[in-house]
Formats: sequence, C-alpha cells, structure tokens
Amino acid sequence: MNSESFFTESTKAALKNNPPGEWMPILPDGCIRLSSGFPAPNLIPVEQLKAAVTRLLEEEKDLPLHYVGSPKMAKLKEQIKDRLLRRGIRVSENELLVTSGACQAIDLVARILMDHETVVAIESPSYMEALEIFQNYTKHFISIPVDEHGLQTTKLEAMLAERNRKGLPLPSILYTIPTFQNPTGTTMTTERRKHVLELAAKYDFLILEDDAYGELFFHEQAVPLKAMYNEGRVLHLGSLSKVVAPGMRIGWIAATPELINAVAWFKKDLDHPFAQATMASFLEKNDFEKRLKSLRDTYQRKCTALLSALEQHMPKQVSWYVSEGGYFVWVKIAGVDTSELLTQALDEGVSYIPGKYFFLNQRDGAEYLRLSFSYAEEREIVEGVQKLSKVIKQIIL
Repeated sequence: MNSESFFTESTKAALKNNPPGEWMPILPDGCIRLSSGFPAPNLIPVEQLKAAVTRLLEEEKDLPLHYVGSPKMAKLKEQIKDRLLRRGIRVSENELLVTSGACQAIDLVARILMDHETVVAIESPSYMEALEIFQNYTKHFISIPVDEHGLQTTKLEAMLAERNRKGLPLPSILYTIPTFQNPTGTTMTTERRKHVLELAAKYDFLILEDDAYGELFFHEQAVPLKAMYNEGRVLHLGSLSKVVAPGMRIGWIAATPELINAVAWFKKDLDHPFAQATMASFLEKNDFEKRLKSLRDTYQRKCTALLSALEQHMPKQVSWYVSEGGYFVWVKIAGVDTSELLTQALDEGVSYIPGKYFFLNQRDGAEYLRLSFSYAEEREIVEGVQKLSKVIKQIIL
C-alpha cells in the first residue's frame, strides 16, 4: 500500500517544502552557541516552577491533570490580560485565546485566514518557522525588506499601489515582528508603525503582529501596533517562552471576538491544562516585573558584550545592526556565503544561523547570519566572536 496516495493535494504540496528545523546545525561538543535563540539554562526559573507545581498539586490535587483542567487556567487568562494592559492593549474575555506557544497561534491564524489563493505580505528577512507554517497554506507571498528601522513601509506602499494599479490580488494579511525583530533585532519606528496602520486601513488587510520579544527592551518600550489601533485590524501574538520558559508552551492571540471564535473552533481542546495551570501558579507568587527587569539587565550586558566584540575583532567587510532589545544581532559579511562559512566556523568551535533560512528566496540571505546573545555567557560570546572573526579573516583577507 502506498500511504502517500491518501494525502490531500495541499499536504503533498506542503511536504515539498524543506522539513521543519532542517536549518538547525549539528553542534560539536564544546561549541559556543551563538545560534541558539532561547534562554540560557540559568535564566529558567527552575526552583520557582518546581514550587509552583507543588503548590498547584497540593491545592487542587488531580484537577490540573484532567482534560477539563484547573480553575487556574482561567486565572492565567486574566494574568495575560493584565500583562497586555500594561502595554496599552485592552482586551475582553472573548478577545483573547491562550495557545500552546506562539507557533500554534501562528498556525491557527494561517488555518483560518490562508488558502492556496491567499496573498501574504511578509518582512524580508523574517522568522523562519512562520515562513515554514505559511508555506503549508499558500505559495503567494510578497516580500518587503527590513532595514535598521524595521519594515520599510514606503516600499510596502509602493508595492500595494502598483498591484492595485495593475489589478493584481492584494495581500489580505501582513505578518510583522515590529519590535526586536527575529532575525534582525530591529524595531519599527513610530512613524512607520503609524504608516503601516494607515496602509492596512486604506488597502484593507489584516496585520499579524508577532510580539514575542516586546518586553525585553534595554532602554525604551515600544508601543505595540495593537495598542495604536483598536478597530480590530491587528491580531496580536504573544508568548511567555522568552521571559519564563520555552518548554512551557504558553502563548496567546488577542483579536476580535469573531477571529478568536474561529481560531478556537479549530483549536478545540488542544490545551495543555497542566502547563497552563502551572504557569498561573508561578505568576501568582513571583514578582514578574522584577524578573523582567533582571532579564533586561542580563540581556543588555550580553548584547553589549557581543556588539563590543564585533567592533573590536571584525574586519571592515563585516557590518551589523545595533539591537535595542530581544535576542539577536544581524550581521552582513560582504561577498561571503555564510552557509559555506558555517562548516569552518563549527570546526573552529562557534555556531550561528546562516541568513538564507530567514528568506523565501534563500539567495537573498547568502551574505547574512544571525547571532544570538541570549544563550551563551558573556565570556563565551566574546570568545565566539573571536573564533568567528578568525574564520572570516581567513576567507576574505
């Protein structure tokens, strides 16, 4: 029997894409991980989460372990609403859905808003897992470049005007990471945020705002697009993965009741009651603002170490954006294919993610790479940049 003969045409098309996570390098022992876009082990609140589990089971016994789950699941929703309100986003009960991480949120939105005819506008470069998800639903993309100030909204406007003039289909949704973007670390300016909202209203498209890093600012907190526009055109995605623990898989969607009802319809009961209840128990007894302050201070020190090391050790052919928050620094090595360079970097003992994986047209990312300062310690970051610089100089000097 040929099992694949039972696949739908859309499944067959999706399976032609690169497998999820194929871009992840196999790291040799002792390698300095400037590729890892997740928190360092000592930044995960293991003891506090352990205490949260103990409290939860002592208070509620078996309840969090059932399908229906714990009353604390509703408490978590209130806690997330409070976090959103602190950032200027006011949502009601029926305008928020807790999801199993931000990736489930992205997939649910794609499921209700995208099909084989949907045109999607995306930043270029963009979050590779979002690109992987969207390609399971549509092949029609319009890429808008990102510079040091975020999405280039004038180029978005020019594209929209040209397609409108030619009678071509317009995008129905724009996916953007406006604050501390993955992979570039850049932040969209206030002027561009206003502009993109004006364009969404004029050309009638939705905005999928991915805000996974928004609370990890070093100096100034950016205003989310959702807080600037309250007529329902912005779907706001958030996550606790970057500020508590990625393995807890706690994310959310804030949107209109109609959109929330639709994504909840397809989500059904695919919750993780125990994880959600544990997170609520954790948030109840821990000073979250204090934790955020500590994370911001730590990541700022790490980012400063990375930027200083780049400035000190890299040859003039290498340039980069200066991040003001989040996890990442985006680097360009003029005239060098960073995918080919990676083998030598790994042999030297340092890893990164080649830039091509953040582009639909991978050739566009050939000269770029993403460095993460979230995982490695400061001394490792400096050593890793030194190792990478050594490899680059062997190629270009």
